[in-house]
Amino acid sequence: MHVAPLHRGALSVLDFRCQAGPHTPTQVERHDFTSVSYVRRGSFGYRARGEEFELIAGSVLVGLCGDEFVCTHAHHHGGDECLSFKLAPELADSFNATPRHWRAGGLPPLPELMVLGELAQAAVDGDSDFGVDEAGLLLVGRFLSLADGRRRPALQATARDRRRAVETALWLDAHAHEDIDLEATAAQAGLSAWHFLRLFARVVGVTPHQYLLRARLRRAARMLAEDERPVTDVALEAGFADLSNFVRSFHRVAGLPPRHFRHAARGDREQIAALARRLDRRRH
Repeated sequence: MHVAPLHRGALSVLDFRCQAGPHTPTQVERHDFTSVSYVRRGSFGYRARGEEFELIAGSVLVGLCGDEFVCTHAHHHGGDECLSFKLAPELADSFNATPRHWRAGGLPPLPELMVLGELAQAAVDGDSDFGVDEAGLLLVGRFLSLADGRRRPALQATARDRRRAVETALWLDAHAHEDIDLEATAAQAGLSAWHFLRLFARVVGVTPHQYLLRARLRRAARMLAEDERPVTDVALEAGFADLSNFVRSFHRVAGLPPRHFRHAARGDREQIAALARRLDRRRH
């Protein structure tokens, strides 16, 4: 496990890179701070308080300070990476959240969170004028605004089913820019469409099509933050065949049209304030 501190303060930001595989011994760990972590690549399992979750690119891991947990790596795919935001006690308390909120465990890929996760990653890479701590606080706030209605049920699936679902999710992520339907995805997993649909939703927490769309939105958010390519080019490269559909979808989940989101990533304080105002409305 390689851990690189990126920002220190009431909100500390760390870059986690893990190369553990199926044969790596597991160990009980403890959350030293309350944290919200964005999974940007790979997959891993997370067990805490008798519950188990499979986390893939775009998922969010939430841990309460003092809770014990175990990470598992049953799927060997070259490692996993997380961008973790750790909250000092006084900062965590300022959100007026309950321990139940901070014990959400693993959340499936949610577009409202992925957009902010990618914005934070762009800030880390120097591709955005947005502060990584600013993006982190928005990510934590947006998570809390969704936490009540988005708690993910504990995972109940065999190891073989989990492997099939996770490996297919990784395949979808790598081919999100292509024209993919349910039949093609199910064939990749070696299952009928109906059985695969139920399996994928049970393990990942969203349907294959929902994950595909969210992978495209995640990729688009990163491209918008990184460079000045026309929005039409971003939409097409991310896998959207229709520009108007991309603009509507992005606006719905990010709270800003793609061009305004790009301006926020470039440090436009008016657009950053718009993001924060939308977050406040959702929390109240």
